[in-house]
Amino acid sequence: MKNQRPIVGITMGDPTGIGPEILLLALCDPLLYDLCKPLVIGDRKILEKAKICAKSGLDLKGVQAPDAGTYRCGCVDILISSDLDHNKVLWGKPTVETGKAMVGYVAKAADMAVSGKIAAVVTCPINKMAMQMAGFHYNGHTELLAERTKTDDFAMMLAGDKLRVVLVTIHIPLKDVADRISKERVCHTIKITGRSLYERFGIENPHIAVAALNPHAGEGGMFGDEEMRIISPAIDMAREEGFHVSGPFPPDTLFYHAIKGCYDAVVCMYHDQGLIPFKMIHFTDGVNTTLGLPIIRTSVDHGTAYDIAGTGRADPGSLVAAIKMAAKQAKWADRRRT
Repeated sequence: MKNQRPIVGITMGDPTGIGPEILLLALCDPLLYDLCKPLVIGDRKILEKAKICAKSGLDLKGVQAPDAGTYRCGCVDILISSDLDHNKVLWGKPTVETGKAMVGYVAKAADMAVSGKIAAVVTCPINKMAMQMAGFHYNGHTELLAERTKTDDFAMMLAGDKLRVVLVTIHIPLKDVADRISKERVCHTIKITGRSLYERFGIENPHIAVAALNPHAGEGGMFGDEEMRIISPAIDMAREEGFHVSGPFPPDTLFYHAIKGCYDAVVCMYHDQGLIPFKMIHFTDGVNTTLGLPIIRTSVDHGTAYDIAGTGRADPGSLVAAIKMAAKQAKWADRRRT
């Protein structure tokens, strides 16, 4: 079974954030090595620096290719992708150089996943400001990975043991949400959710719930008509294609039932509609996974936490969960292919 472990590439994230230290803290867990072969894509000197604040006794080993790793707990295999001056890299202080390096880790991981050299990608946190500073005009990991893998149709899922939410719109102002949802977009999100639950989570005939946009699901048009004009027709379209989907439901009651296990995922109309209930119960162990990409990608569900970077206080729980989920998705995807 050990030889069947998928290689999971883990990008180090922002070199000035908590990514390096949570990597070392997470890779102390021997269970991760039972599930997969973790390969860090990052900077050895920065990880050596992070060893001090994380009080880590792990050995660090540079490798030239994924198949050269030892993949045993106690020794971190690193595909060295930058050579930053660790004396000039300060915790919580991103620079053009660190921004370029963190984007480079993601690009390399994506390319290796597309070519089949690794089975999945897990990303440690990056910072949008640092990306912009380095000249990369993406809103985040998702858009970068979509461009790198030449993917037009994708969706963001936040997943935990009790709740999974998928977003129709992501990082846009609340005032623009009603204008940005459409029958086609809502239907597409339902379908990509259903396919991913089957292919990567191993769920047969998944049951998807759809959240309404307006209070009380519009109350027959009294509080808004998007449910009648857009969301309900989108649900009907998805049903006609064989998807098991219900709604639209008022969000103030829907998440109670979802957490009780009535649905396998909830499709939400906008960012905070899904992330507020999700983070209420999965703040430390939530996982961000991108649906629709030709590669498997999971991520921590938090940012770079510049304020505590280098203090050794960062919690690796979300990263541990992301690595476990990536390994499981890789195995399910392989089973579905065969």
